[in-house]
Amino acid sequence: MFTLSELWSISERQGRYKLLKPWWEVFMDYLVLLMLMVSILAGTLLLSRDGVVCVPVHSLSNNYSSGFRTPSDSPVLPFTSGSTLAEGPAKGRRTNMDYQQYVYISQVCYHEALPWFSRFLPYITLLQSLVLLASGCFWFHFPLTSARIEHFLAILAKCCESPWTSRALSRTAKLDSAHNRPHEEEQVVKPQAHPILTSITRQSSMDSGTDSPLLVRTGSTSTTAAQPSPCPSSLSRCSTLSSLSIPEPASLPKPAPVVPEGSRPGPTLDRSDGEQARALFERVRRFRAHCESSDIIYKVYAAQTVFKVLKFVVIVSYTAPLLGSISFNHICQPHSHALTGYQVFQCSHSLASVLRKLMLAYVSLVGLYGLLGIYTLFWIFHKSLRQYSFQHLREVGSILDAPDLSNDLAFLLHMTDQYDPLLAQRLSVFLSPVSETRLMEENLERRWNAARLRSMITSDHQGRSLLQLVAVAHLPPALYTLSQLEVLKLELIGDAKLTAQISNMTALRELHLYHCSATVEPTALIVLQERLESLHLTFTQAAEIPGWVYSLRGLQELHLTGRLASEASVGRGWALGSLRHLRHLRILTLRGMVQRIPGELSEIAGSLMRLEIHNEGARLLVLTGLRRLVGLAELELQGCQLERLPSALLALTGLRSLDLQHNCLRTLEELLGLQHLRRLSCLKMAHNRVLSLPSSVGVLRSLEVLDLAHNQLQNLPPALFTLHRLRRLLLAGNLLEELPVEVGALTLLTELDLTGNRLESLPRELFTNCVELRTLNVANNSLGSLHPGLACLRHLSHLDVQGNNLEELPLELGSCSGLRGGGLLVESWLLHTLPCHVRDFLQQAHSQSCASSETNSRPNSDCFPTFSTAQWSFHSAVESRI
Repeated sequence: MFTLSELWSISERQGRYKLLKPWWEVFMDYLVLLMLMVSILAGTLLLSRDGVVCVPVHSLSNNYSSGFRTPSDSPVLPFTSGSTLAEGPAKGRRTNMDYQQYVYISQVCYHEALPWFSRFLPYITLLQSLVLLASGCFWFHFPLTSARIEHFLAILAKCCESPWTSRALSRTAKLDSAHNRPHEEEQVVKPQAHPILTSITRQSSMDSGTDSPLLVRTGSTSTTAAQPSPCPSSLSRCSTLSSLSIPEPASLPKPAPVVPEGSRPGPTLDRSDGEQARALFERVRRFRAHCESSDIIYKVYAAQTVFKVLKFVVIVSYTAPLLGSISFNHICQPHSHALTGYQVFQCSHSLASVLRKLMLAYVSLVGLYGLLGIYTLFWIFHKSLRQYSFQHLREVGSILDAPDLSNDLAFLLHMTDQYDPLLAQRLSVFLSPVSETRLMEENLERRWNAARLRSMITSDHQGRSLLQLVAVAHLPPALYTLSQLEVLKLELIGDAKLTAQISNMTALRELHLYHCSATVEPTALIVLQERLESLHLTFTQAAEIPGWVYSLRGLQELHLTGRLASEASVGRGWALGSLRHLRHLRILTLRGMVQRIPGELSEIAGSLMRLEIHNEGARLLVLTGLRRLVGLAELELQGCQLERLPSALLALTGLRSLDLQHNCLRTLEELLGLQHLRRLSCLKMAHNRVLSLPSSVGVLRSLEVLDLAHNQLQNLPPALFTLHRLRRLLLAGNLLEELPVEVGALTLLTELDLTGNRLESLPRELFTNCVELRTLNVANNSLGSLHPGLACLRHLSHLDVQGNNLEELPLELGSCSGLRGGGLLVESWLLHTLPCHVRDFLQQAHSQSCASSETNSRPNSDCFPTFSTAQWSFHSAVESRI
């Protein structure tokens, strides 16, 4: 037995399927039902009343000879009104057969004399009707098609019920009405008010969408009078209520100024409806990709229709000829002469006339069914059902960007168009990229309001206000209200569009785009050309760099990070555009694989002051382009696999800073050629493979900073200490075993880094002559003691002696007042080798300055350990070694 809920679900499923049944399918279903009724009626008559009545046929030779008179010998008495049957004996020919013999003969002749189609044709037609009934809905239940159809109907129902559908179509109707308003006003002036009102009244019912069962929610109240119709006038040839407003005669509204669409107040979607609409967009996108990959539904429906037409041909081919053979009289020869005494019997089929009429009606219904099937085949193969275009929506201006569909999704929409074209229009809302963009904008406006954006503003290392947005679908409109924002960072934003409202951000000077495909409106570009000073771009390929970047004529700093080499043209090695419009560019940073110094940099040679190239370990082959950058003041070539100093550096006479870190330099014999760089004050060659420092380093008289850290130097030439302007000397991570006494000639030295060498002692001249020394790093060496001359370093504020072989600290450390408060980095146990007053003197300022911070940052607990700065530094050093 079926439960009531199961029967209700079956009827509900059939109700959803009717959206995919065109008018001919509905007629064919009704015809099949009529065929079933005719077949069942004929079968019922055969089961209940079917039979034959047989009488023997007399012949002079075969029948019995008896003394009875034949009916011809008997006188015929005239019939009078007053005579009755009881007045005389029965008249007729005697057959000498009793009732049982008649019954027997009737049964035998029913099976022998009656044709098979007179006995079984109603049952055959019943089976044929059942087959036609099953073939009519086969594509709804076929495993490969039923899942797609169910999914399509569920998505279609969600699209019709979504509030975003009504909102999008209403906005489209408003735009349509605004576009056609001048033409409509001309029509209103003319004396044709009644036809317009009539057409509006007539079409309002057509556009309301109440005829579709999917458009009305159960249990929902009617809001037709409160909200505009969700269906625009795209399905009609003239405007609807959404595009025409009839003012009341009492008070006509005055013309209002035009308000931009984005600023018009109106009802917005709540958060749950917005999230459901976003999920529906993604669901429609995935279902489209799944359905457009094959056309199985189209093929199954076409095969089903072909089968129905073939079935029609077969039924008509054998049923129509048999209709003429259904007769009332039949001759029967049952071979029962021994039992009855007769050989031939005349039989009559009592249901022959009724059966003939029923079968004639059945054949007529099959004929109509076949004509509809032929029309269906013509419709299938005549129209391109595997392609669907929203051209009619574009013509009326409803949905201009709805994409064309193909395969199964296109076929399903063709089927729904036969039921209601409004359904395809509602689905097109969730196929439109513009509609999805509008939804994203509304969600962004709701989630990223001005208050939230202001709460996210921080300060960078320069104290400027900074805002960072990561992985946002679009730029929130509230962003343009931050007039005091100076630095804007956009990361992983797929569609970052800068509109003309950026003119409200009067303080914006720096922009970061990290893998963002940013587009700029012409008005916004003018604003950026006047205000933007620094631009940071991070990309994968150089083709992702927007073209408007090269037109920022007021730009002063440009930082590019990504693959800059052109894969199509390896020899050229430059995939950027022309830089000639960047006339005020002073700093250019290239972080990517560049194979040569671009010749296009000569276009900005007059303004470029700093050039940084971080090549990420790729070899920089050609550096001749540097010769044209005569005004360059700072140059960084890091990670370029340079093995020698480039000869092109000789042309940069104005160079002040040269950074060649993280290369493969082995020899510095070309330092002699740098003597023409009289302004060179900073030279950094750390993280190379330099084995020795030549004596030609002494020609760099203006040098103030020399960084040779993390090389393979074993000794230092005396010419190094003739650079009397040297202030910073960084020699960490080398193989030095001795520091020459000539170091005392560097009287202006303020920083000396000897970390990670093999030094066993430090010369006395370092402490007695280099009195300006403020930072001294000698950690991780083999020092056995510190010279008492430390007392001469009155300005020393940082001393790192960790990781040595010290056994005690000199008492002269008490004279270095700059080391108080954590300036001395040493193991904690060495501090106890100092007298108490010296140790307290070195830790006093640190304890006082950190007392308040410890009170606020640490929990108020006696079990929390209290360590000095030196002890914390020792623990940190031990942890780093571990």
